[in-house]
Amino acid sequence: MSDYLTLNQANWDQRAPLHAASKGYAAQRFIDEPDYLSDVVRFDLPLLGDIRGLRGVHLQCHIGTDTLSLARLGAQMSGLDFSQASLSEARALAERCGVAIEFVESEVYRAAQVLPRATFDLVYTGIGALCWLPSIDSWARTVSELLKPGGRLFIREGHPMLWALDESREDELVITQPYFERSQPMVWDDASTYVDTDTPLTATVTHEWNHGLGEIIGALLRHGLQISALVEHQSIPWEALPGQMRCDANGEWHLKHAPWRLPLSYTLQAIKPL
Repeated sequence: MSDYLTLNQANWDQRAPLHAASKGYAAQRFIDEPDYLSDVVRFDLPLLGDIRGLRGVHLQCHIGTDTLSLARLGAQMSGLDFSQASLSEARALAERCGVAIEFVESEVYRAAQVLPRATFDLVYTGIGALCWLPSIDSWARTVSELLKPGGRLFIREGHPMLWALDESREDELVITQPYFERSQPMVWDDASTYVDTDTPLTATVTHEWNHGLGEIIGALLRHGLQISALVEHQSIPWEALPGQMRCDANGEWHLKHAPWRLPLSYTLQAIKPL
């Protein structure tokens, strides 16, 4: 296992129980309310459409709340993640909700080695996932390998323009990070996570990468997929730029001032031709 995987896996193993216990992931609501969906999947519904009966896989599924939500919409879901601790939380939540989901431990680039190739109607990737991968081309190859002919990729992600901004600035939008993919990672050392918790992390160092929108689309095209839809959004489901954002009633965050200046997230869909 390379250094970036070792470091990132240790970090996510520590995050998993904190996220599962947090208000933000709403695990108890999933247990108490059989129709409850995650905020992320609820936002996706108008573009996601009817997925009843589809065989789907959620790459980088973490503790499985989005995976569970997709299963509640009628898909036969699998979830894949490299964090054993995350999958432990995901399995426990699915079991308590009485929903059958196969969870598989693997890093993304080996997904087609541990899951059956060319058998999935839907490959889903949720928000905040691609930044943990060094090569967008390898990701696109994996997606293509998993999809059966006629199958669809659905991804909503943070916009690479957002990832390039300095999140510590509360007065203006300042570009300080790479927009395009680079071989060298952005290295962070942070004892906190993005949910409210009093427990600091001890595995604090992580490696991340940005991938330009053109790089993502180009990689999918190179691996034989056809882009079927692309929508850029003026919102994102967390306070990505503290001090510069407001939250709406649906849990989506927008820029307070002139929100048309910046795309915060995007939804991309692609089809594997028949």
